Amino acid sequence: MVQRPIPWNYYQNAVSSSYSFAWWDWKRWEKEIDWMALQGINLPLAFTGQEAIWQKVFEKFNVSKTDLDNFFGGPAFLAWSRMGNLHGWGGPLPQSWLDQQLILQKKILARMYELGMTPVLPAFSGNVPAALTYIFPSAKITRLGNWFSVKSDPKVCCTYLLDATDPLFVEIGTAFIKEQLKEYGRTGHIYNCDTFDENTPPVDDPEYISSLGAAIFRGMQTGDDAAVWLMQGWLFSYDPFWRPLQTKALLQSVPVGRLVVLDLFAEVKPIWIASEQFYGVPYIWCMLHNFAGNIEMYGILDSVASGPVDARKSENSTMVGLGMSMEGIEQNPVVYDLMSEMAFQNNKVDVKLWIHLYSKRRYGQSVPLIHDAWNILYHTVYNCTDGAYDKNRDIIVAFPDVDPSFILVPHERYNQQRKSLSRRSAMEQITDSFDTPHLWYSTSEVIHALELFISSGDELSESNTYRYDLVDLTRQALAKYANQLFLKVIEAYRLNDIHGVACRTQKFLDLVEDMDTLLACHEGFLLGPWLDSAQKLAQDEEQKKQFEWNARTQITMWFDNTEEEASLLRDYGNKYWSGLLRDYYGPRAAIYFKFLLESLEKGHDFQLKDWRREWIKLTNGWQRSRKAFPVESTGNALNVSRWLYNKYLQSSDT
Repeated sequence: MVQRPIPWNYYQNAVSSSYSFAWWDWKRWEKEIDWMALQGINLPLAFTGQEAIWQKVFEKFNVSKTDLDNFFGGPAFLAWSRMGNLHGWGGPLPQSWLDQQLILQKKILARMYELGMTPVLPAFSGNVPAALTYIFPSAKITRLGNWFSVKSDPKVCCTYLLDATDPLFVEIGTAFIKEQLKEYGRTGHIYNCDTFDENTPPVDDPEYISSLGAAIFRGMQTGDDAAVWLMQGWLFSYDPFWRPLQTKALLQSVPVGRLVVLDLFAEVKPIWIASEQFYGVPYIWCMLHNFAGNIEMYGILDSVASGPVDARKSENSTMVGLGMSMEGIEQNPVVYDLMSEMAFQNNKVDVKLWIHLYSKRRYGQSVPLIHDAWNILYHTVYNCTDGAYDKNRDIIVAFPDVDPSFILVPHERYNQQRKSLSRRSAMEQITDSFDTPHLWYSTSEVIHALELFISSGDELSESNTYRYDLVDLTRQALAKYANQLFLKVIEAYRLNDIHGVACRTQKFLDLVEDMDTLLACHEGFLLGPWLDSAQKLAQDEEQKKQFEWNARTQITMWFDNTEEEASLLRDYGNKYWSGLLRDYYGPRAAIYFKFLLESLEKGHDFQLKDWRREWIKLTNGWQRSRKAFPVESTGNALNVSRWLYNKYLQSSDT
């Protein structure tokens, strides 16, 4: 028996429900809950089906079902609708969806309780439908500002927030807690509420902040005497509003022990140190790791192996748990394997030894070359020590929306004034021009690790986990190669080398096609299942169209755009999925390259507006498309990986 050194093991992020779980049926949920139990997770979020509860609650406050059509977001955007970032986008939600999700939630909760977990239910955060403004005209309801919207369209942005100090807040909060108890029959007494997640309070006076916190908790406590408020600590990481006085005022507005904070990003930006252990408030050390379900090999294994232990053993520690708070799952298994183990580790883990044992456990046998390969990966892709966190902006999946004349390549000799440029200043200007892909390791070392993986293929190719890792590692190496190839295209363009641009752009487009073929070799990298699962939850043809549009939009360009201005949330949820590369990312790059060549051939500037117009048109068309994609893998991962290594990486000549 291994005794856990700390009671709580938390799981999920408020947005995981949309990035990863949006289309799950009971079969998929059952599998996930089994996995949670095997990892010792005992404090998972349970957010499914809450819209049906809200419908019943708001009806008591004279808000009709029709009034809620422009309040709830679509199935793929519910996380941001719940947080009050947007409303109505991708909706309205069919009644059948609401009913179906409530039934699903009851199954989820029953299984979680059966396996000894304490599901975390949602609580009222102040996010209200527009109808409440005229039903209760004297209530303190504020219209929030624009959240990443291009057009500031009131139909989808600028949501309404009920002030926590208004008596109506406690009434609604209480009604919601009681309605959940009525529907579910029991509660674990822990409720998540993130009123200030990317919504800054209007006043920074500590007394006002304290009154807000107390009122939010009162809404929970009035509905459940034993209520405990669980709050994401993300706001303390990113919003400069939360200085020590304001942070302390919020955290200490609730009786000690009745508020627990998730130190959401502790592996990169731990708040527990700077906040004096959250000013005496219990907290859970969390690894965020992933944003938007992006697929990229990335991690900080040393931080994961030591951070929770350092926090727990620190002087006056208020740590009561640890957890995984990734935005999207199904990527980087090694990171989550280690983090899961930390719930049962009394001392720091020797990662070098752990990684050696990991490869044998993962593939079912010990292969010396694979041990060497994983040792390289541990010191490169899984050793990001530059202080920057990863958000995949590789060129293929996040194509730059910028005039090429503003992209300076490392080898460019002169700027527009023909002054000499150093490599460093050139790279700085690239960073200013577009969101440069994050690179924190030697690509040549990772390519060597890939060589070792391929060399071990004859022994390991029957292992599904080996094939997954092989595809992922080949994809990683080729993605970084593509970033360099793109800069070579720009370099040729700046030298007015039409032939160089034509040859290298074709090579880039061929690479995208080839990577699509690679990704098709494993079911973990397919677009088809994401779209297929969305359609399977639909009750009729109209719902199939709506749900598939939701699914396609979330992973490409969403919130809103104009004919000539792309959404500010484009490519945030980008994915290296077979089907998406061949059908969307490749054609998009081809449009940009077409305008590059036209610029040189006709002797005029790059037509940025025309590029944007065609790109947005492509995107809108792709999102409306009903084209089906494979849901099962095809091709031999080892053969394809070896072929692509020989074609692109053996000489690394771009």
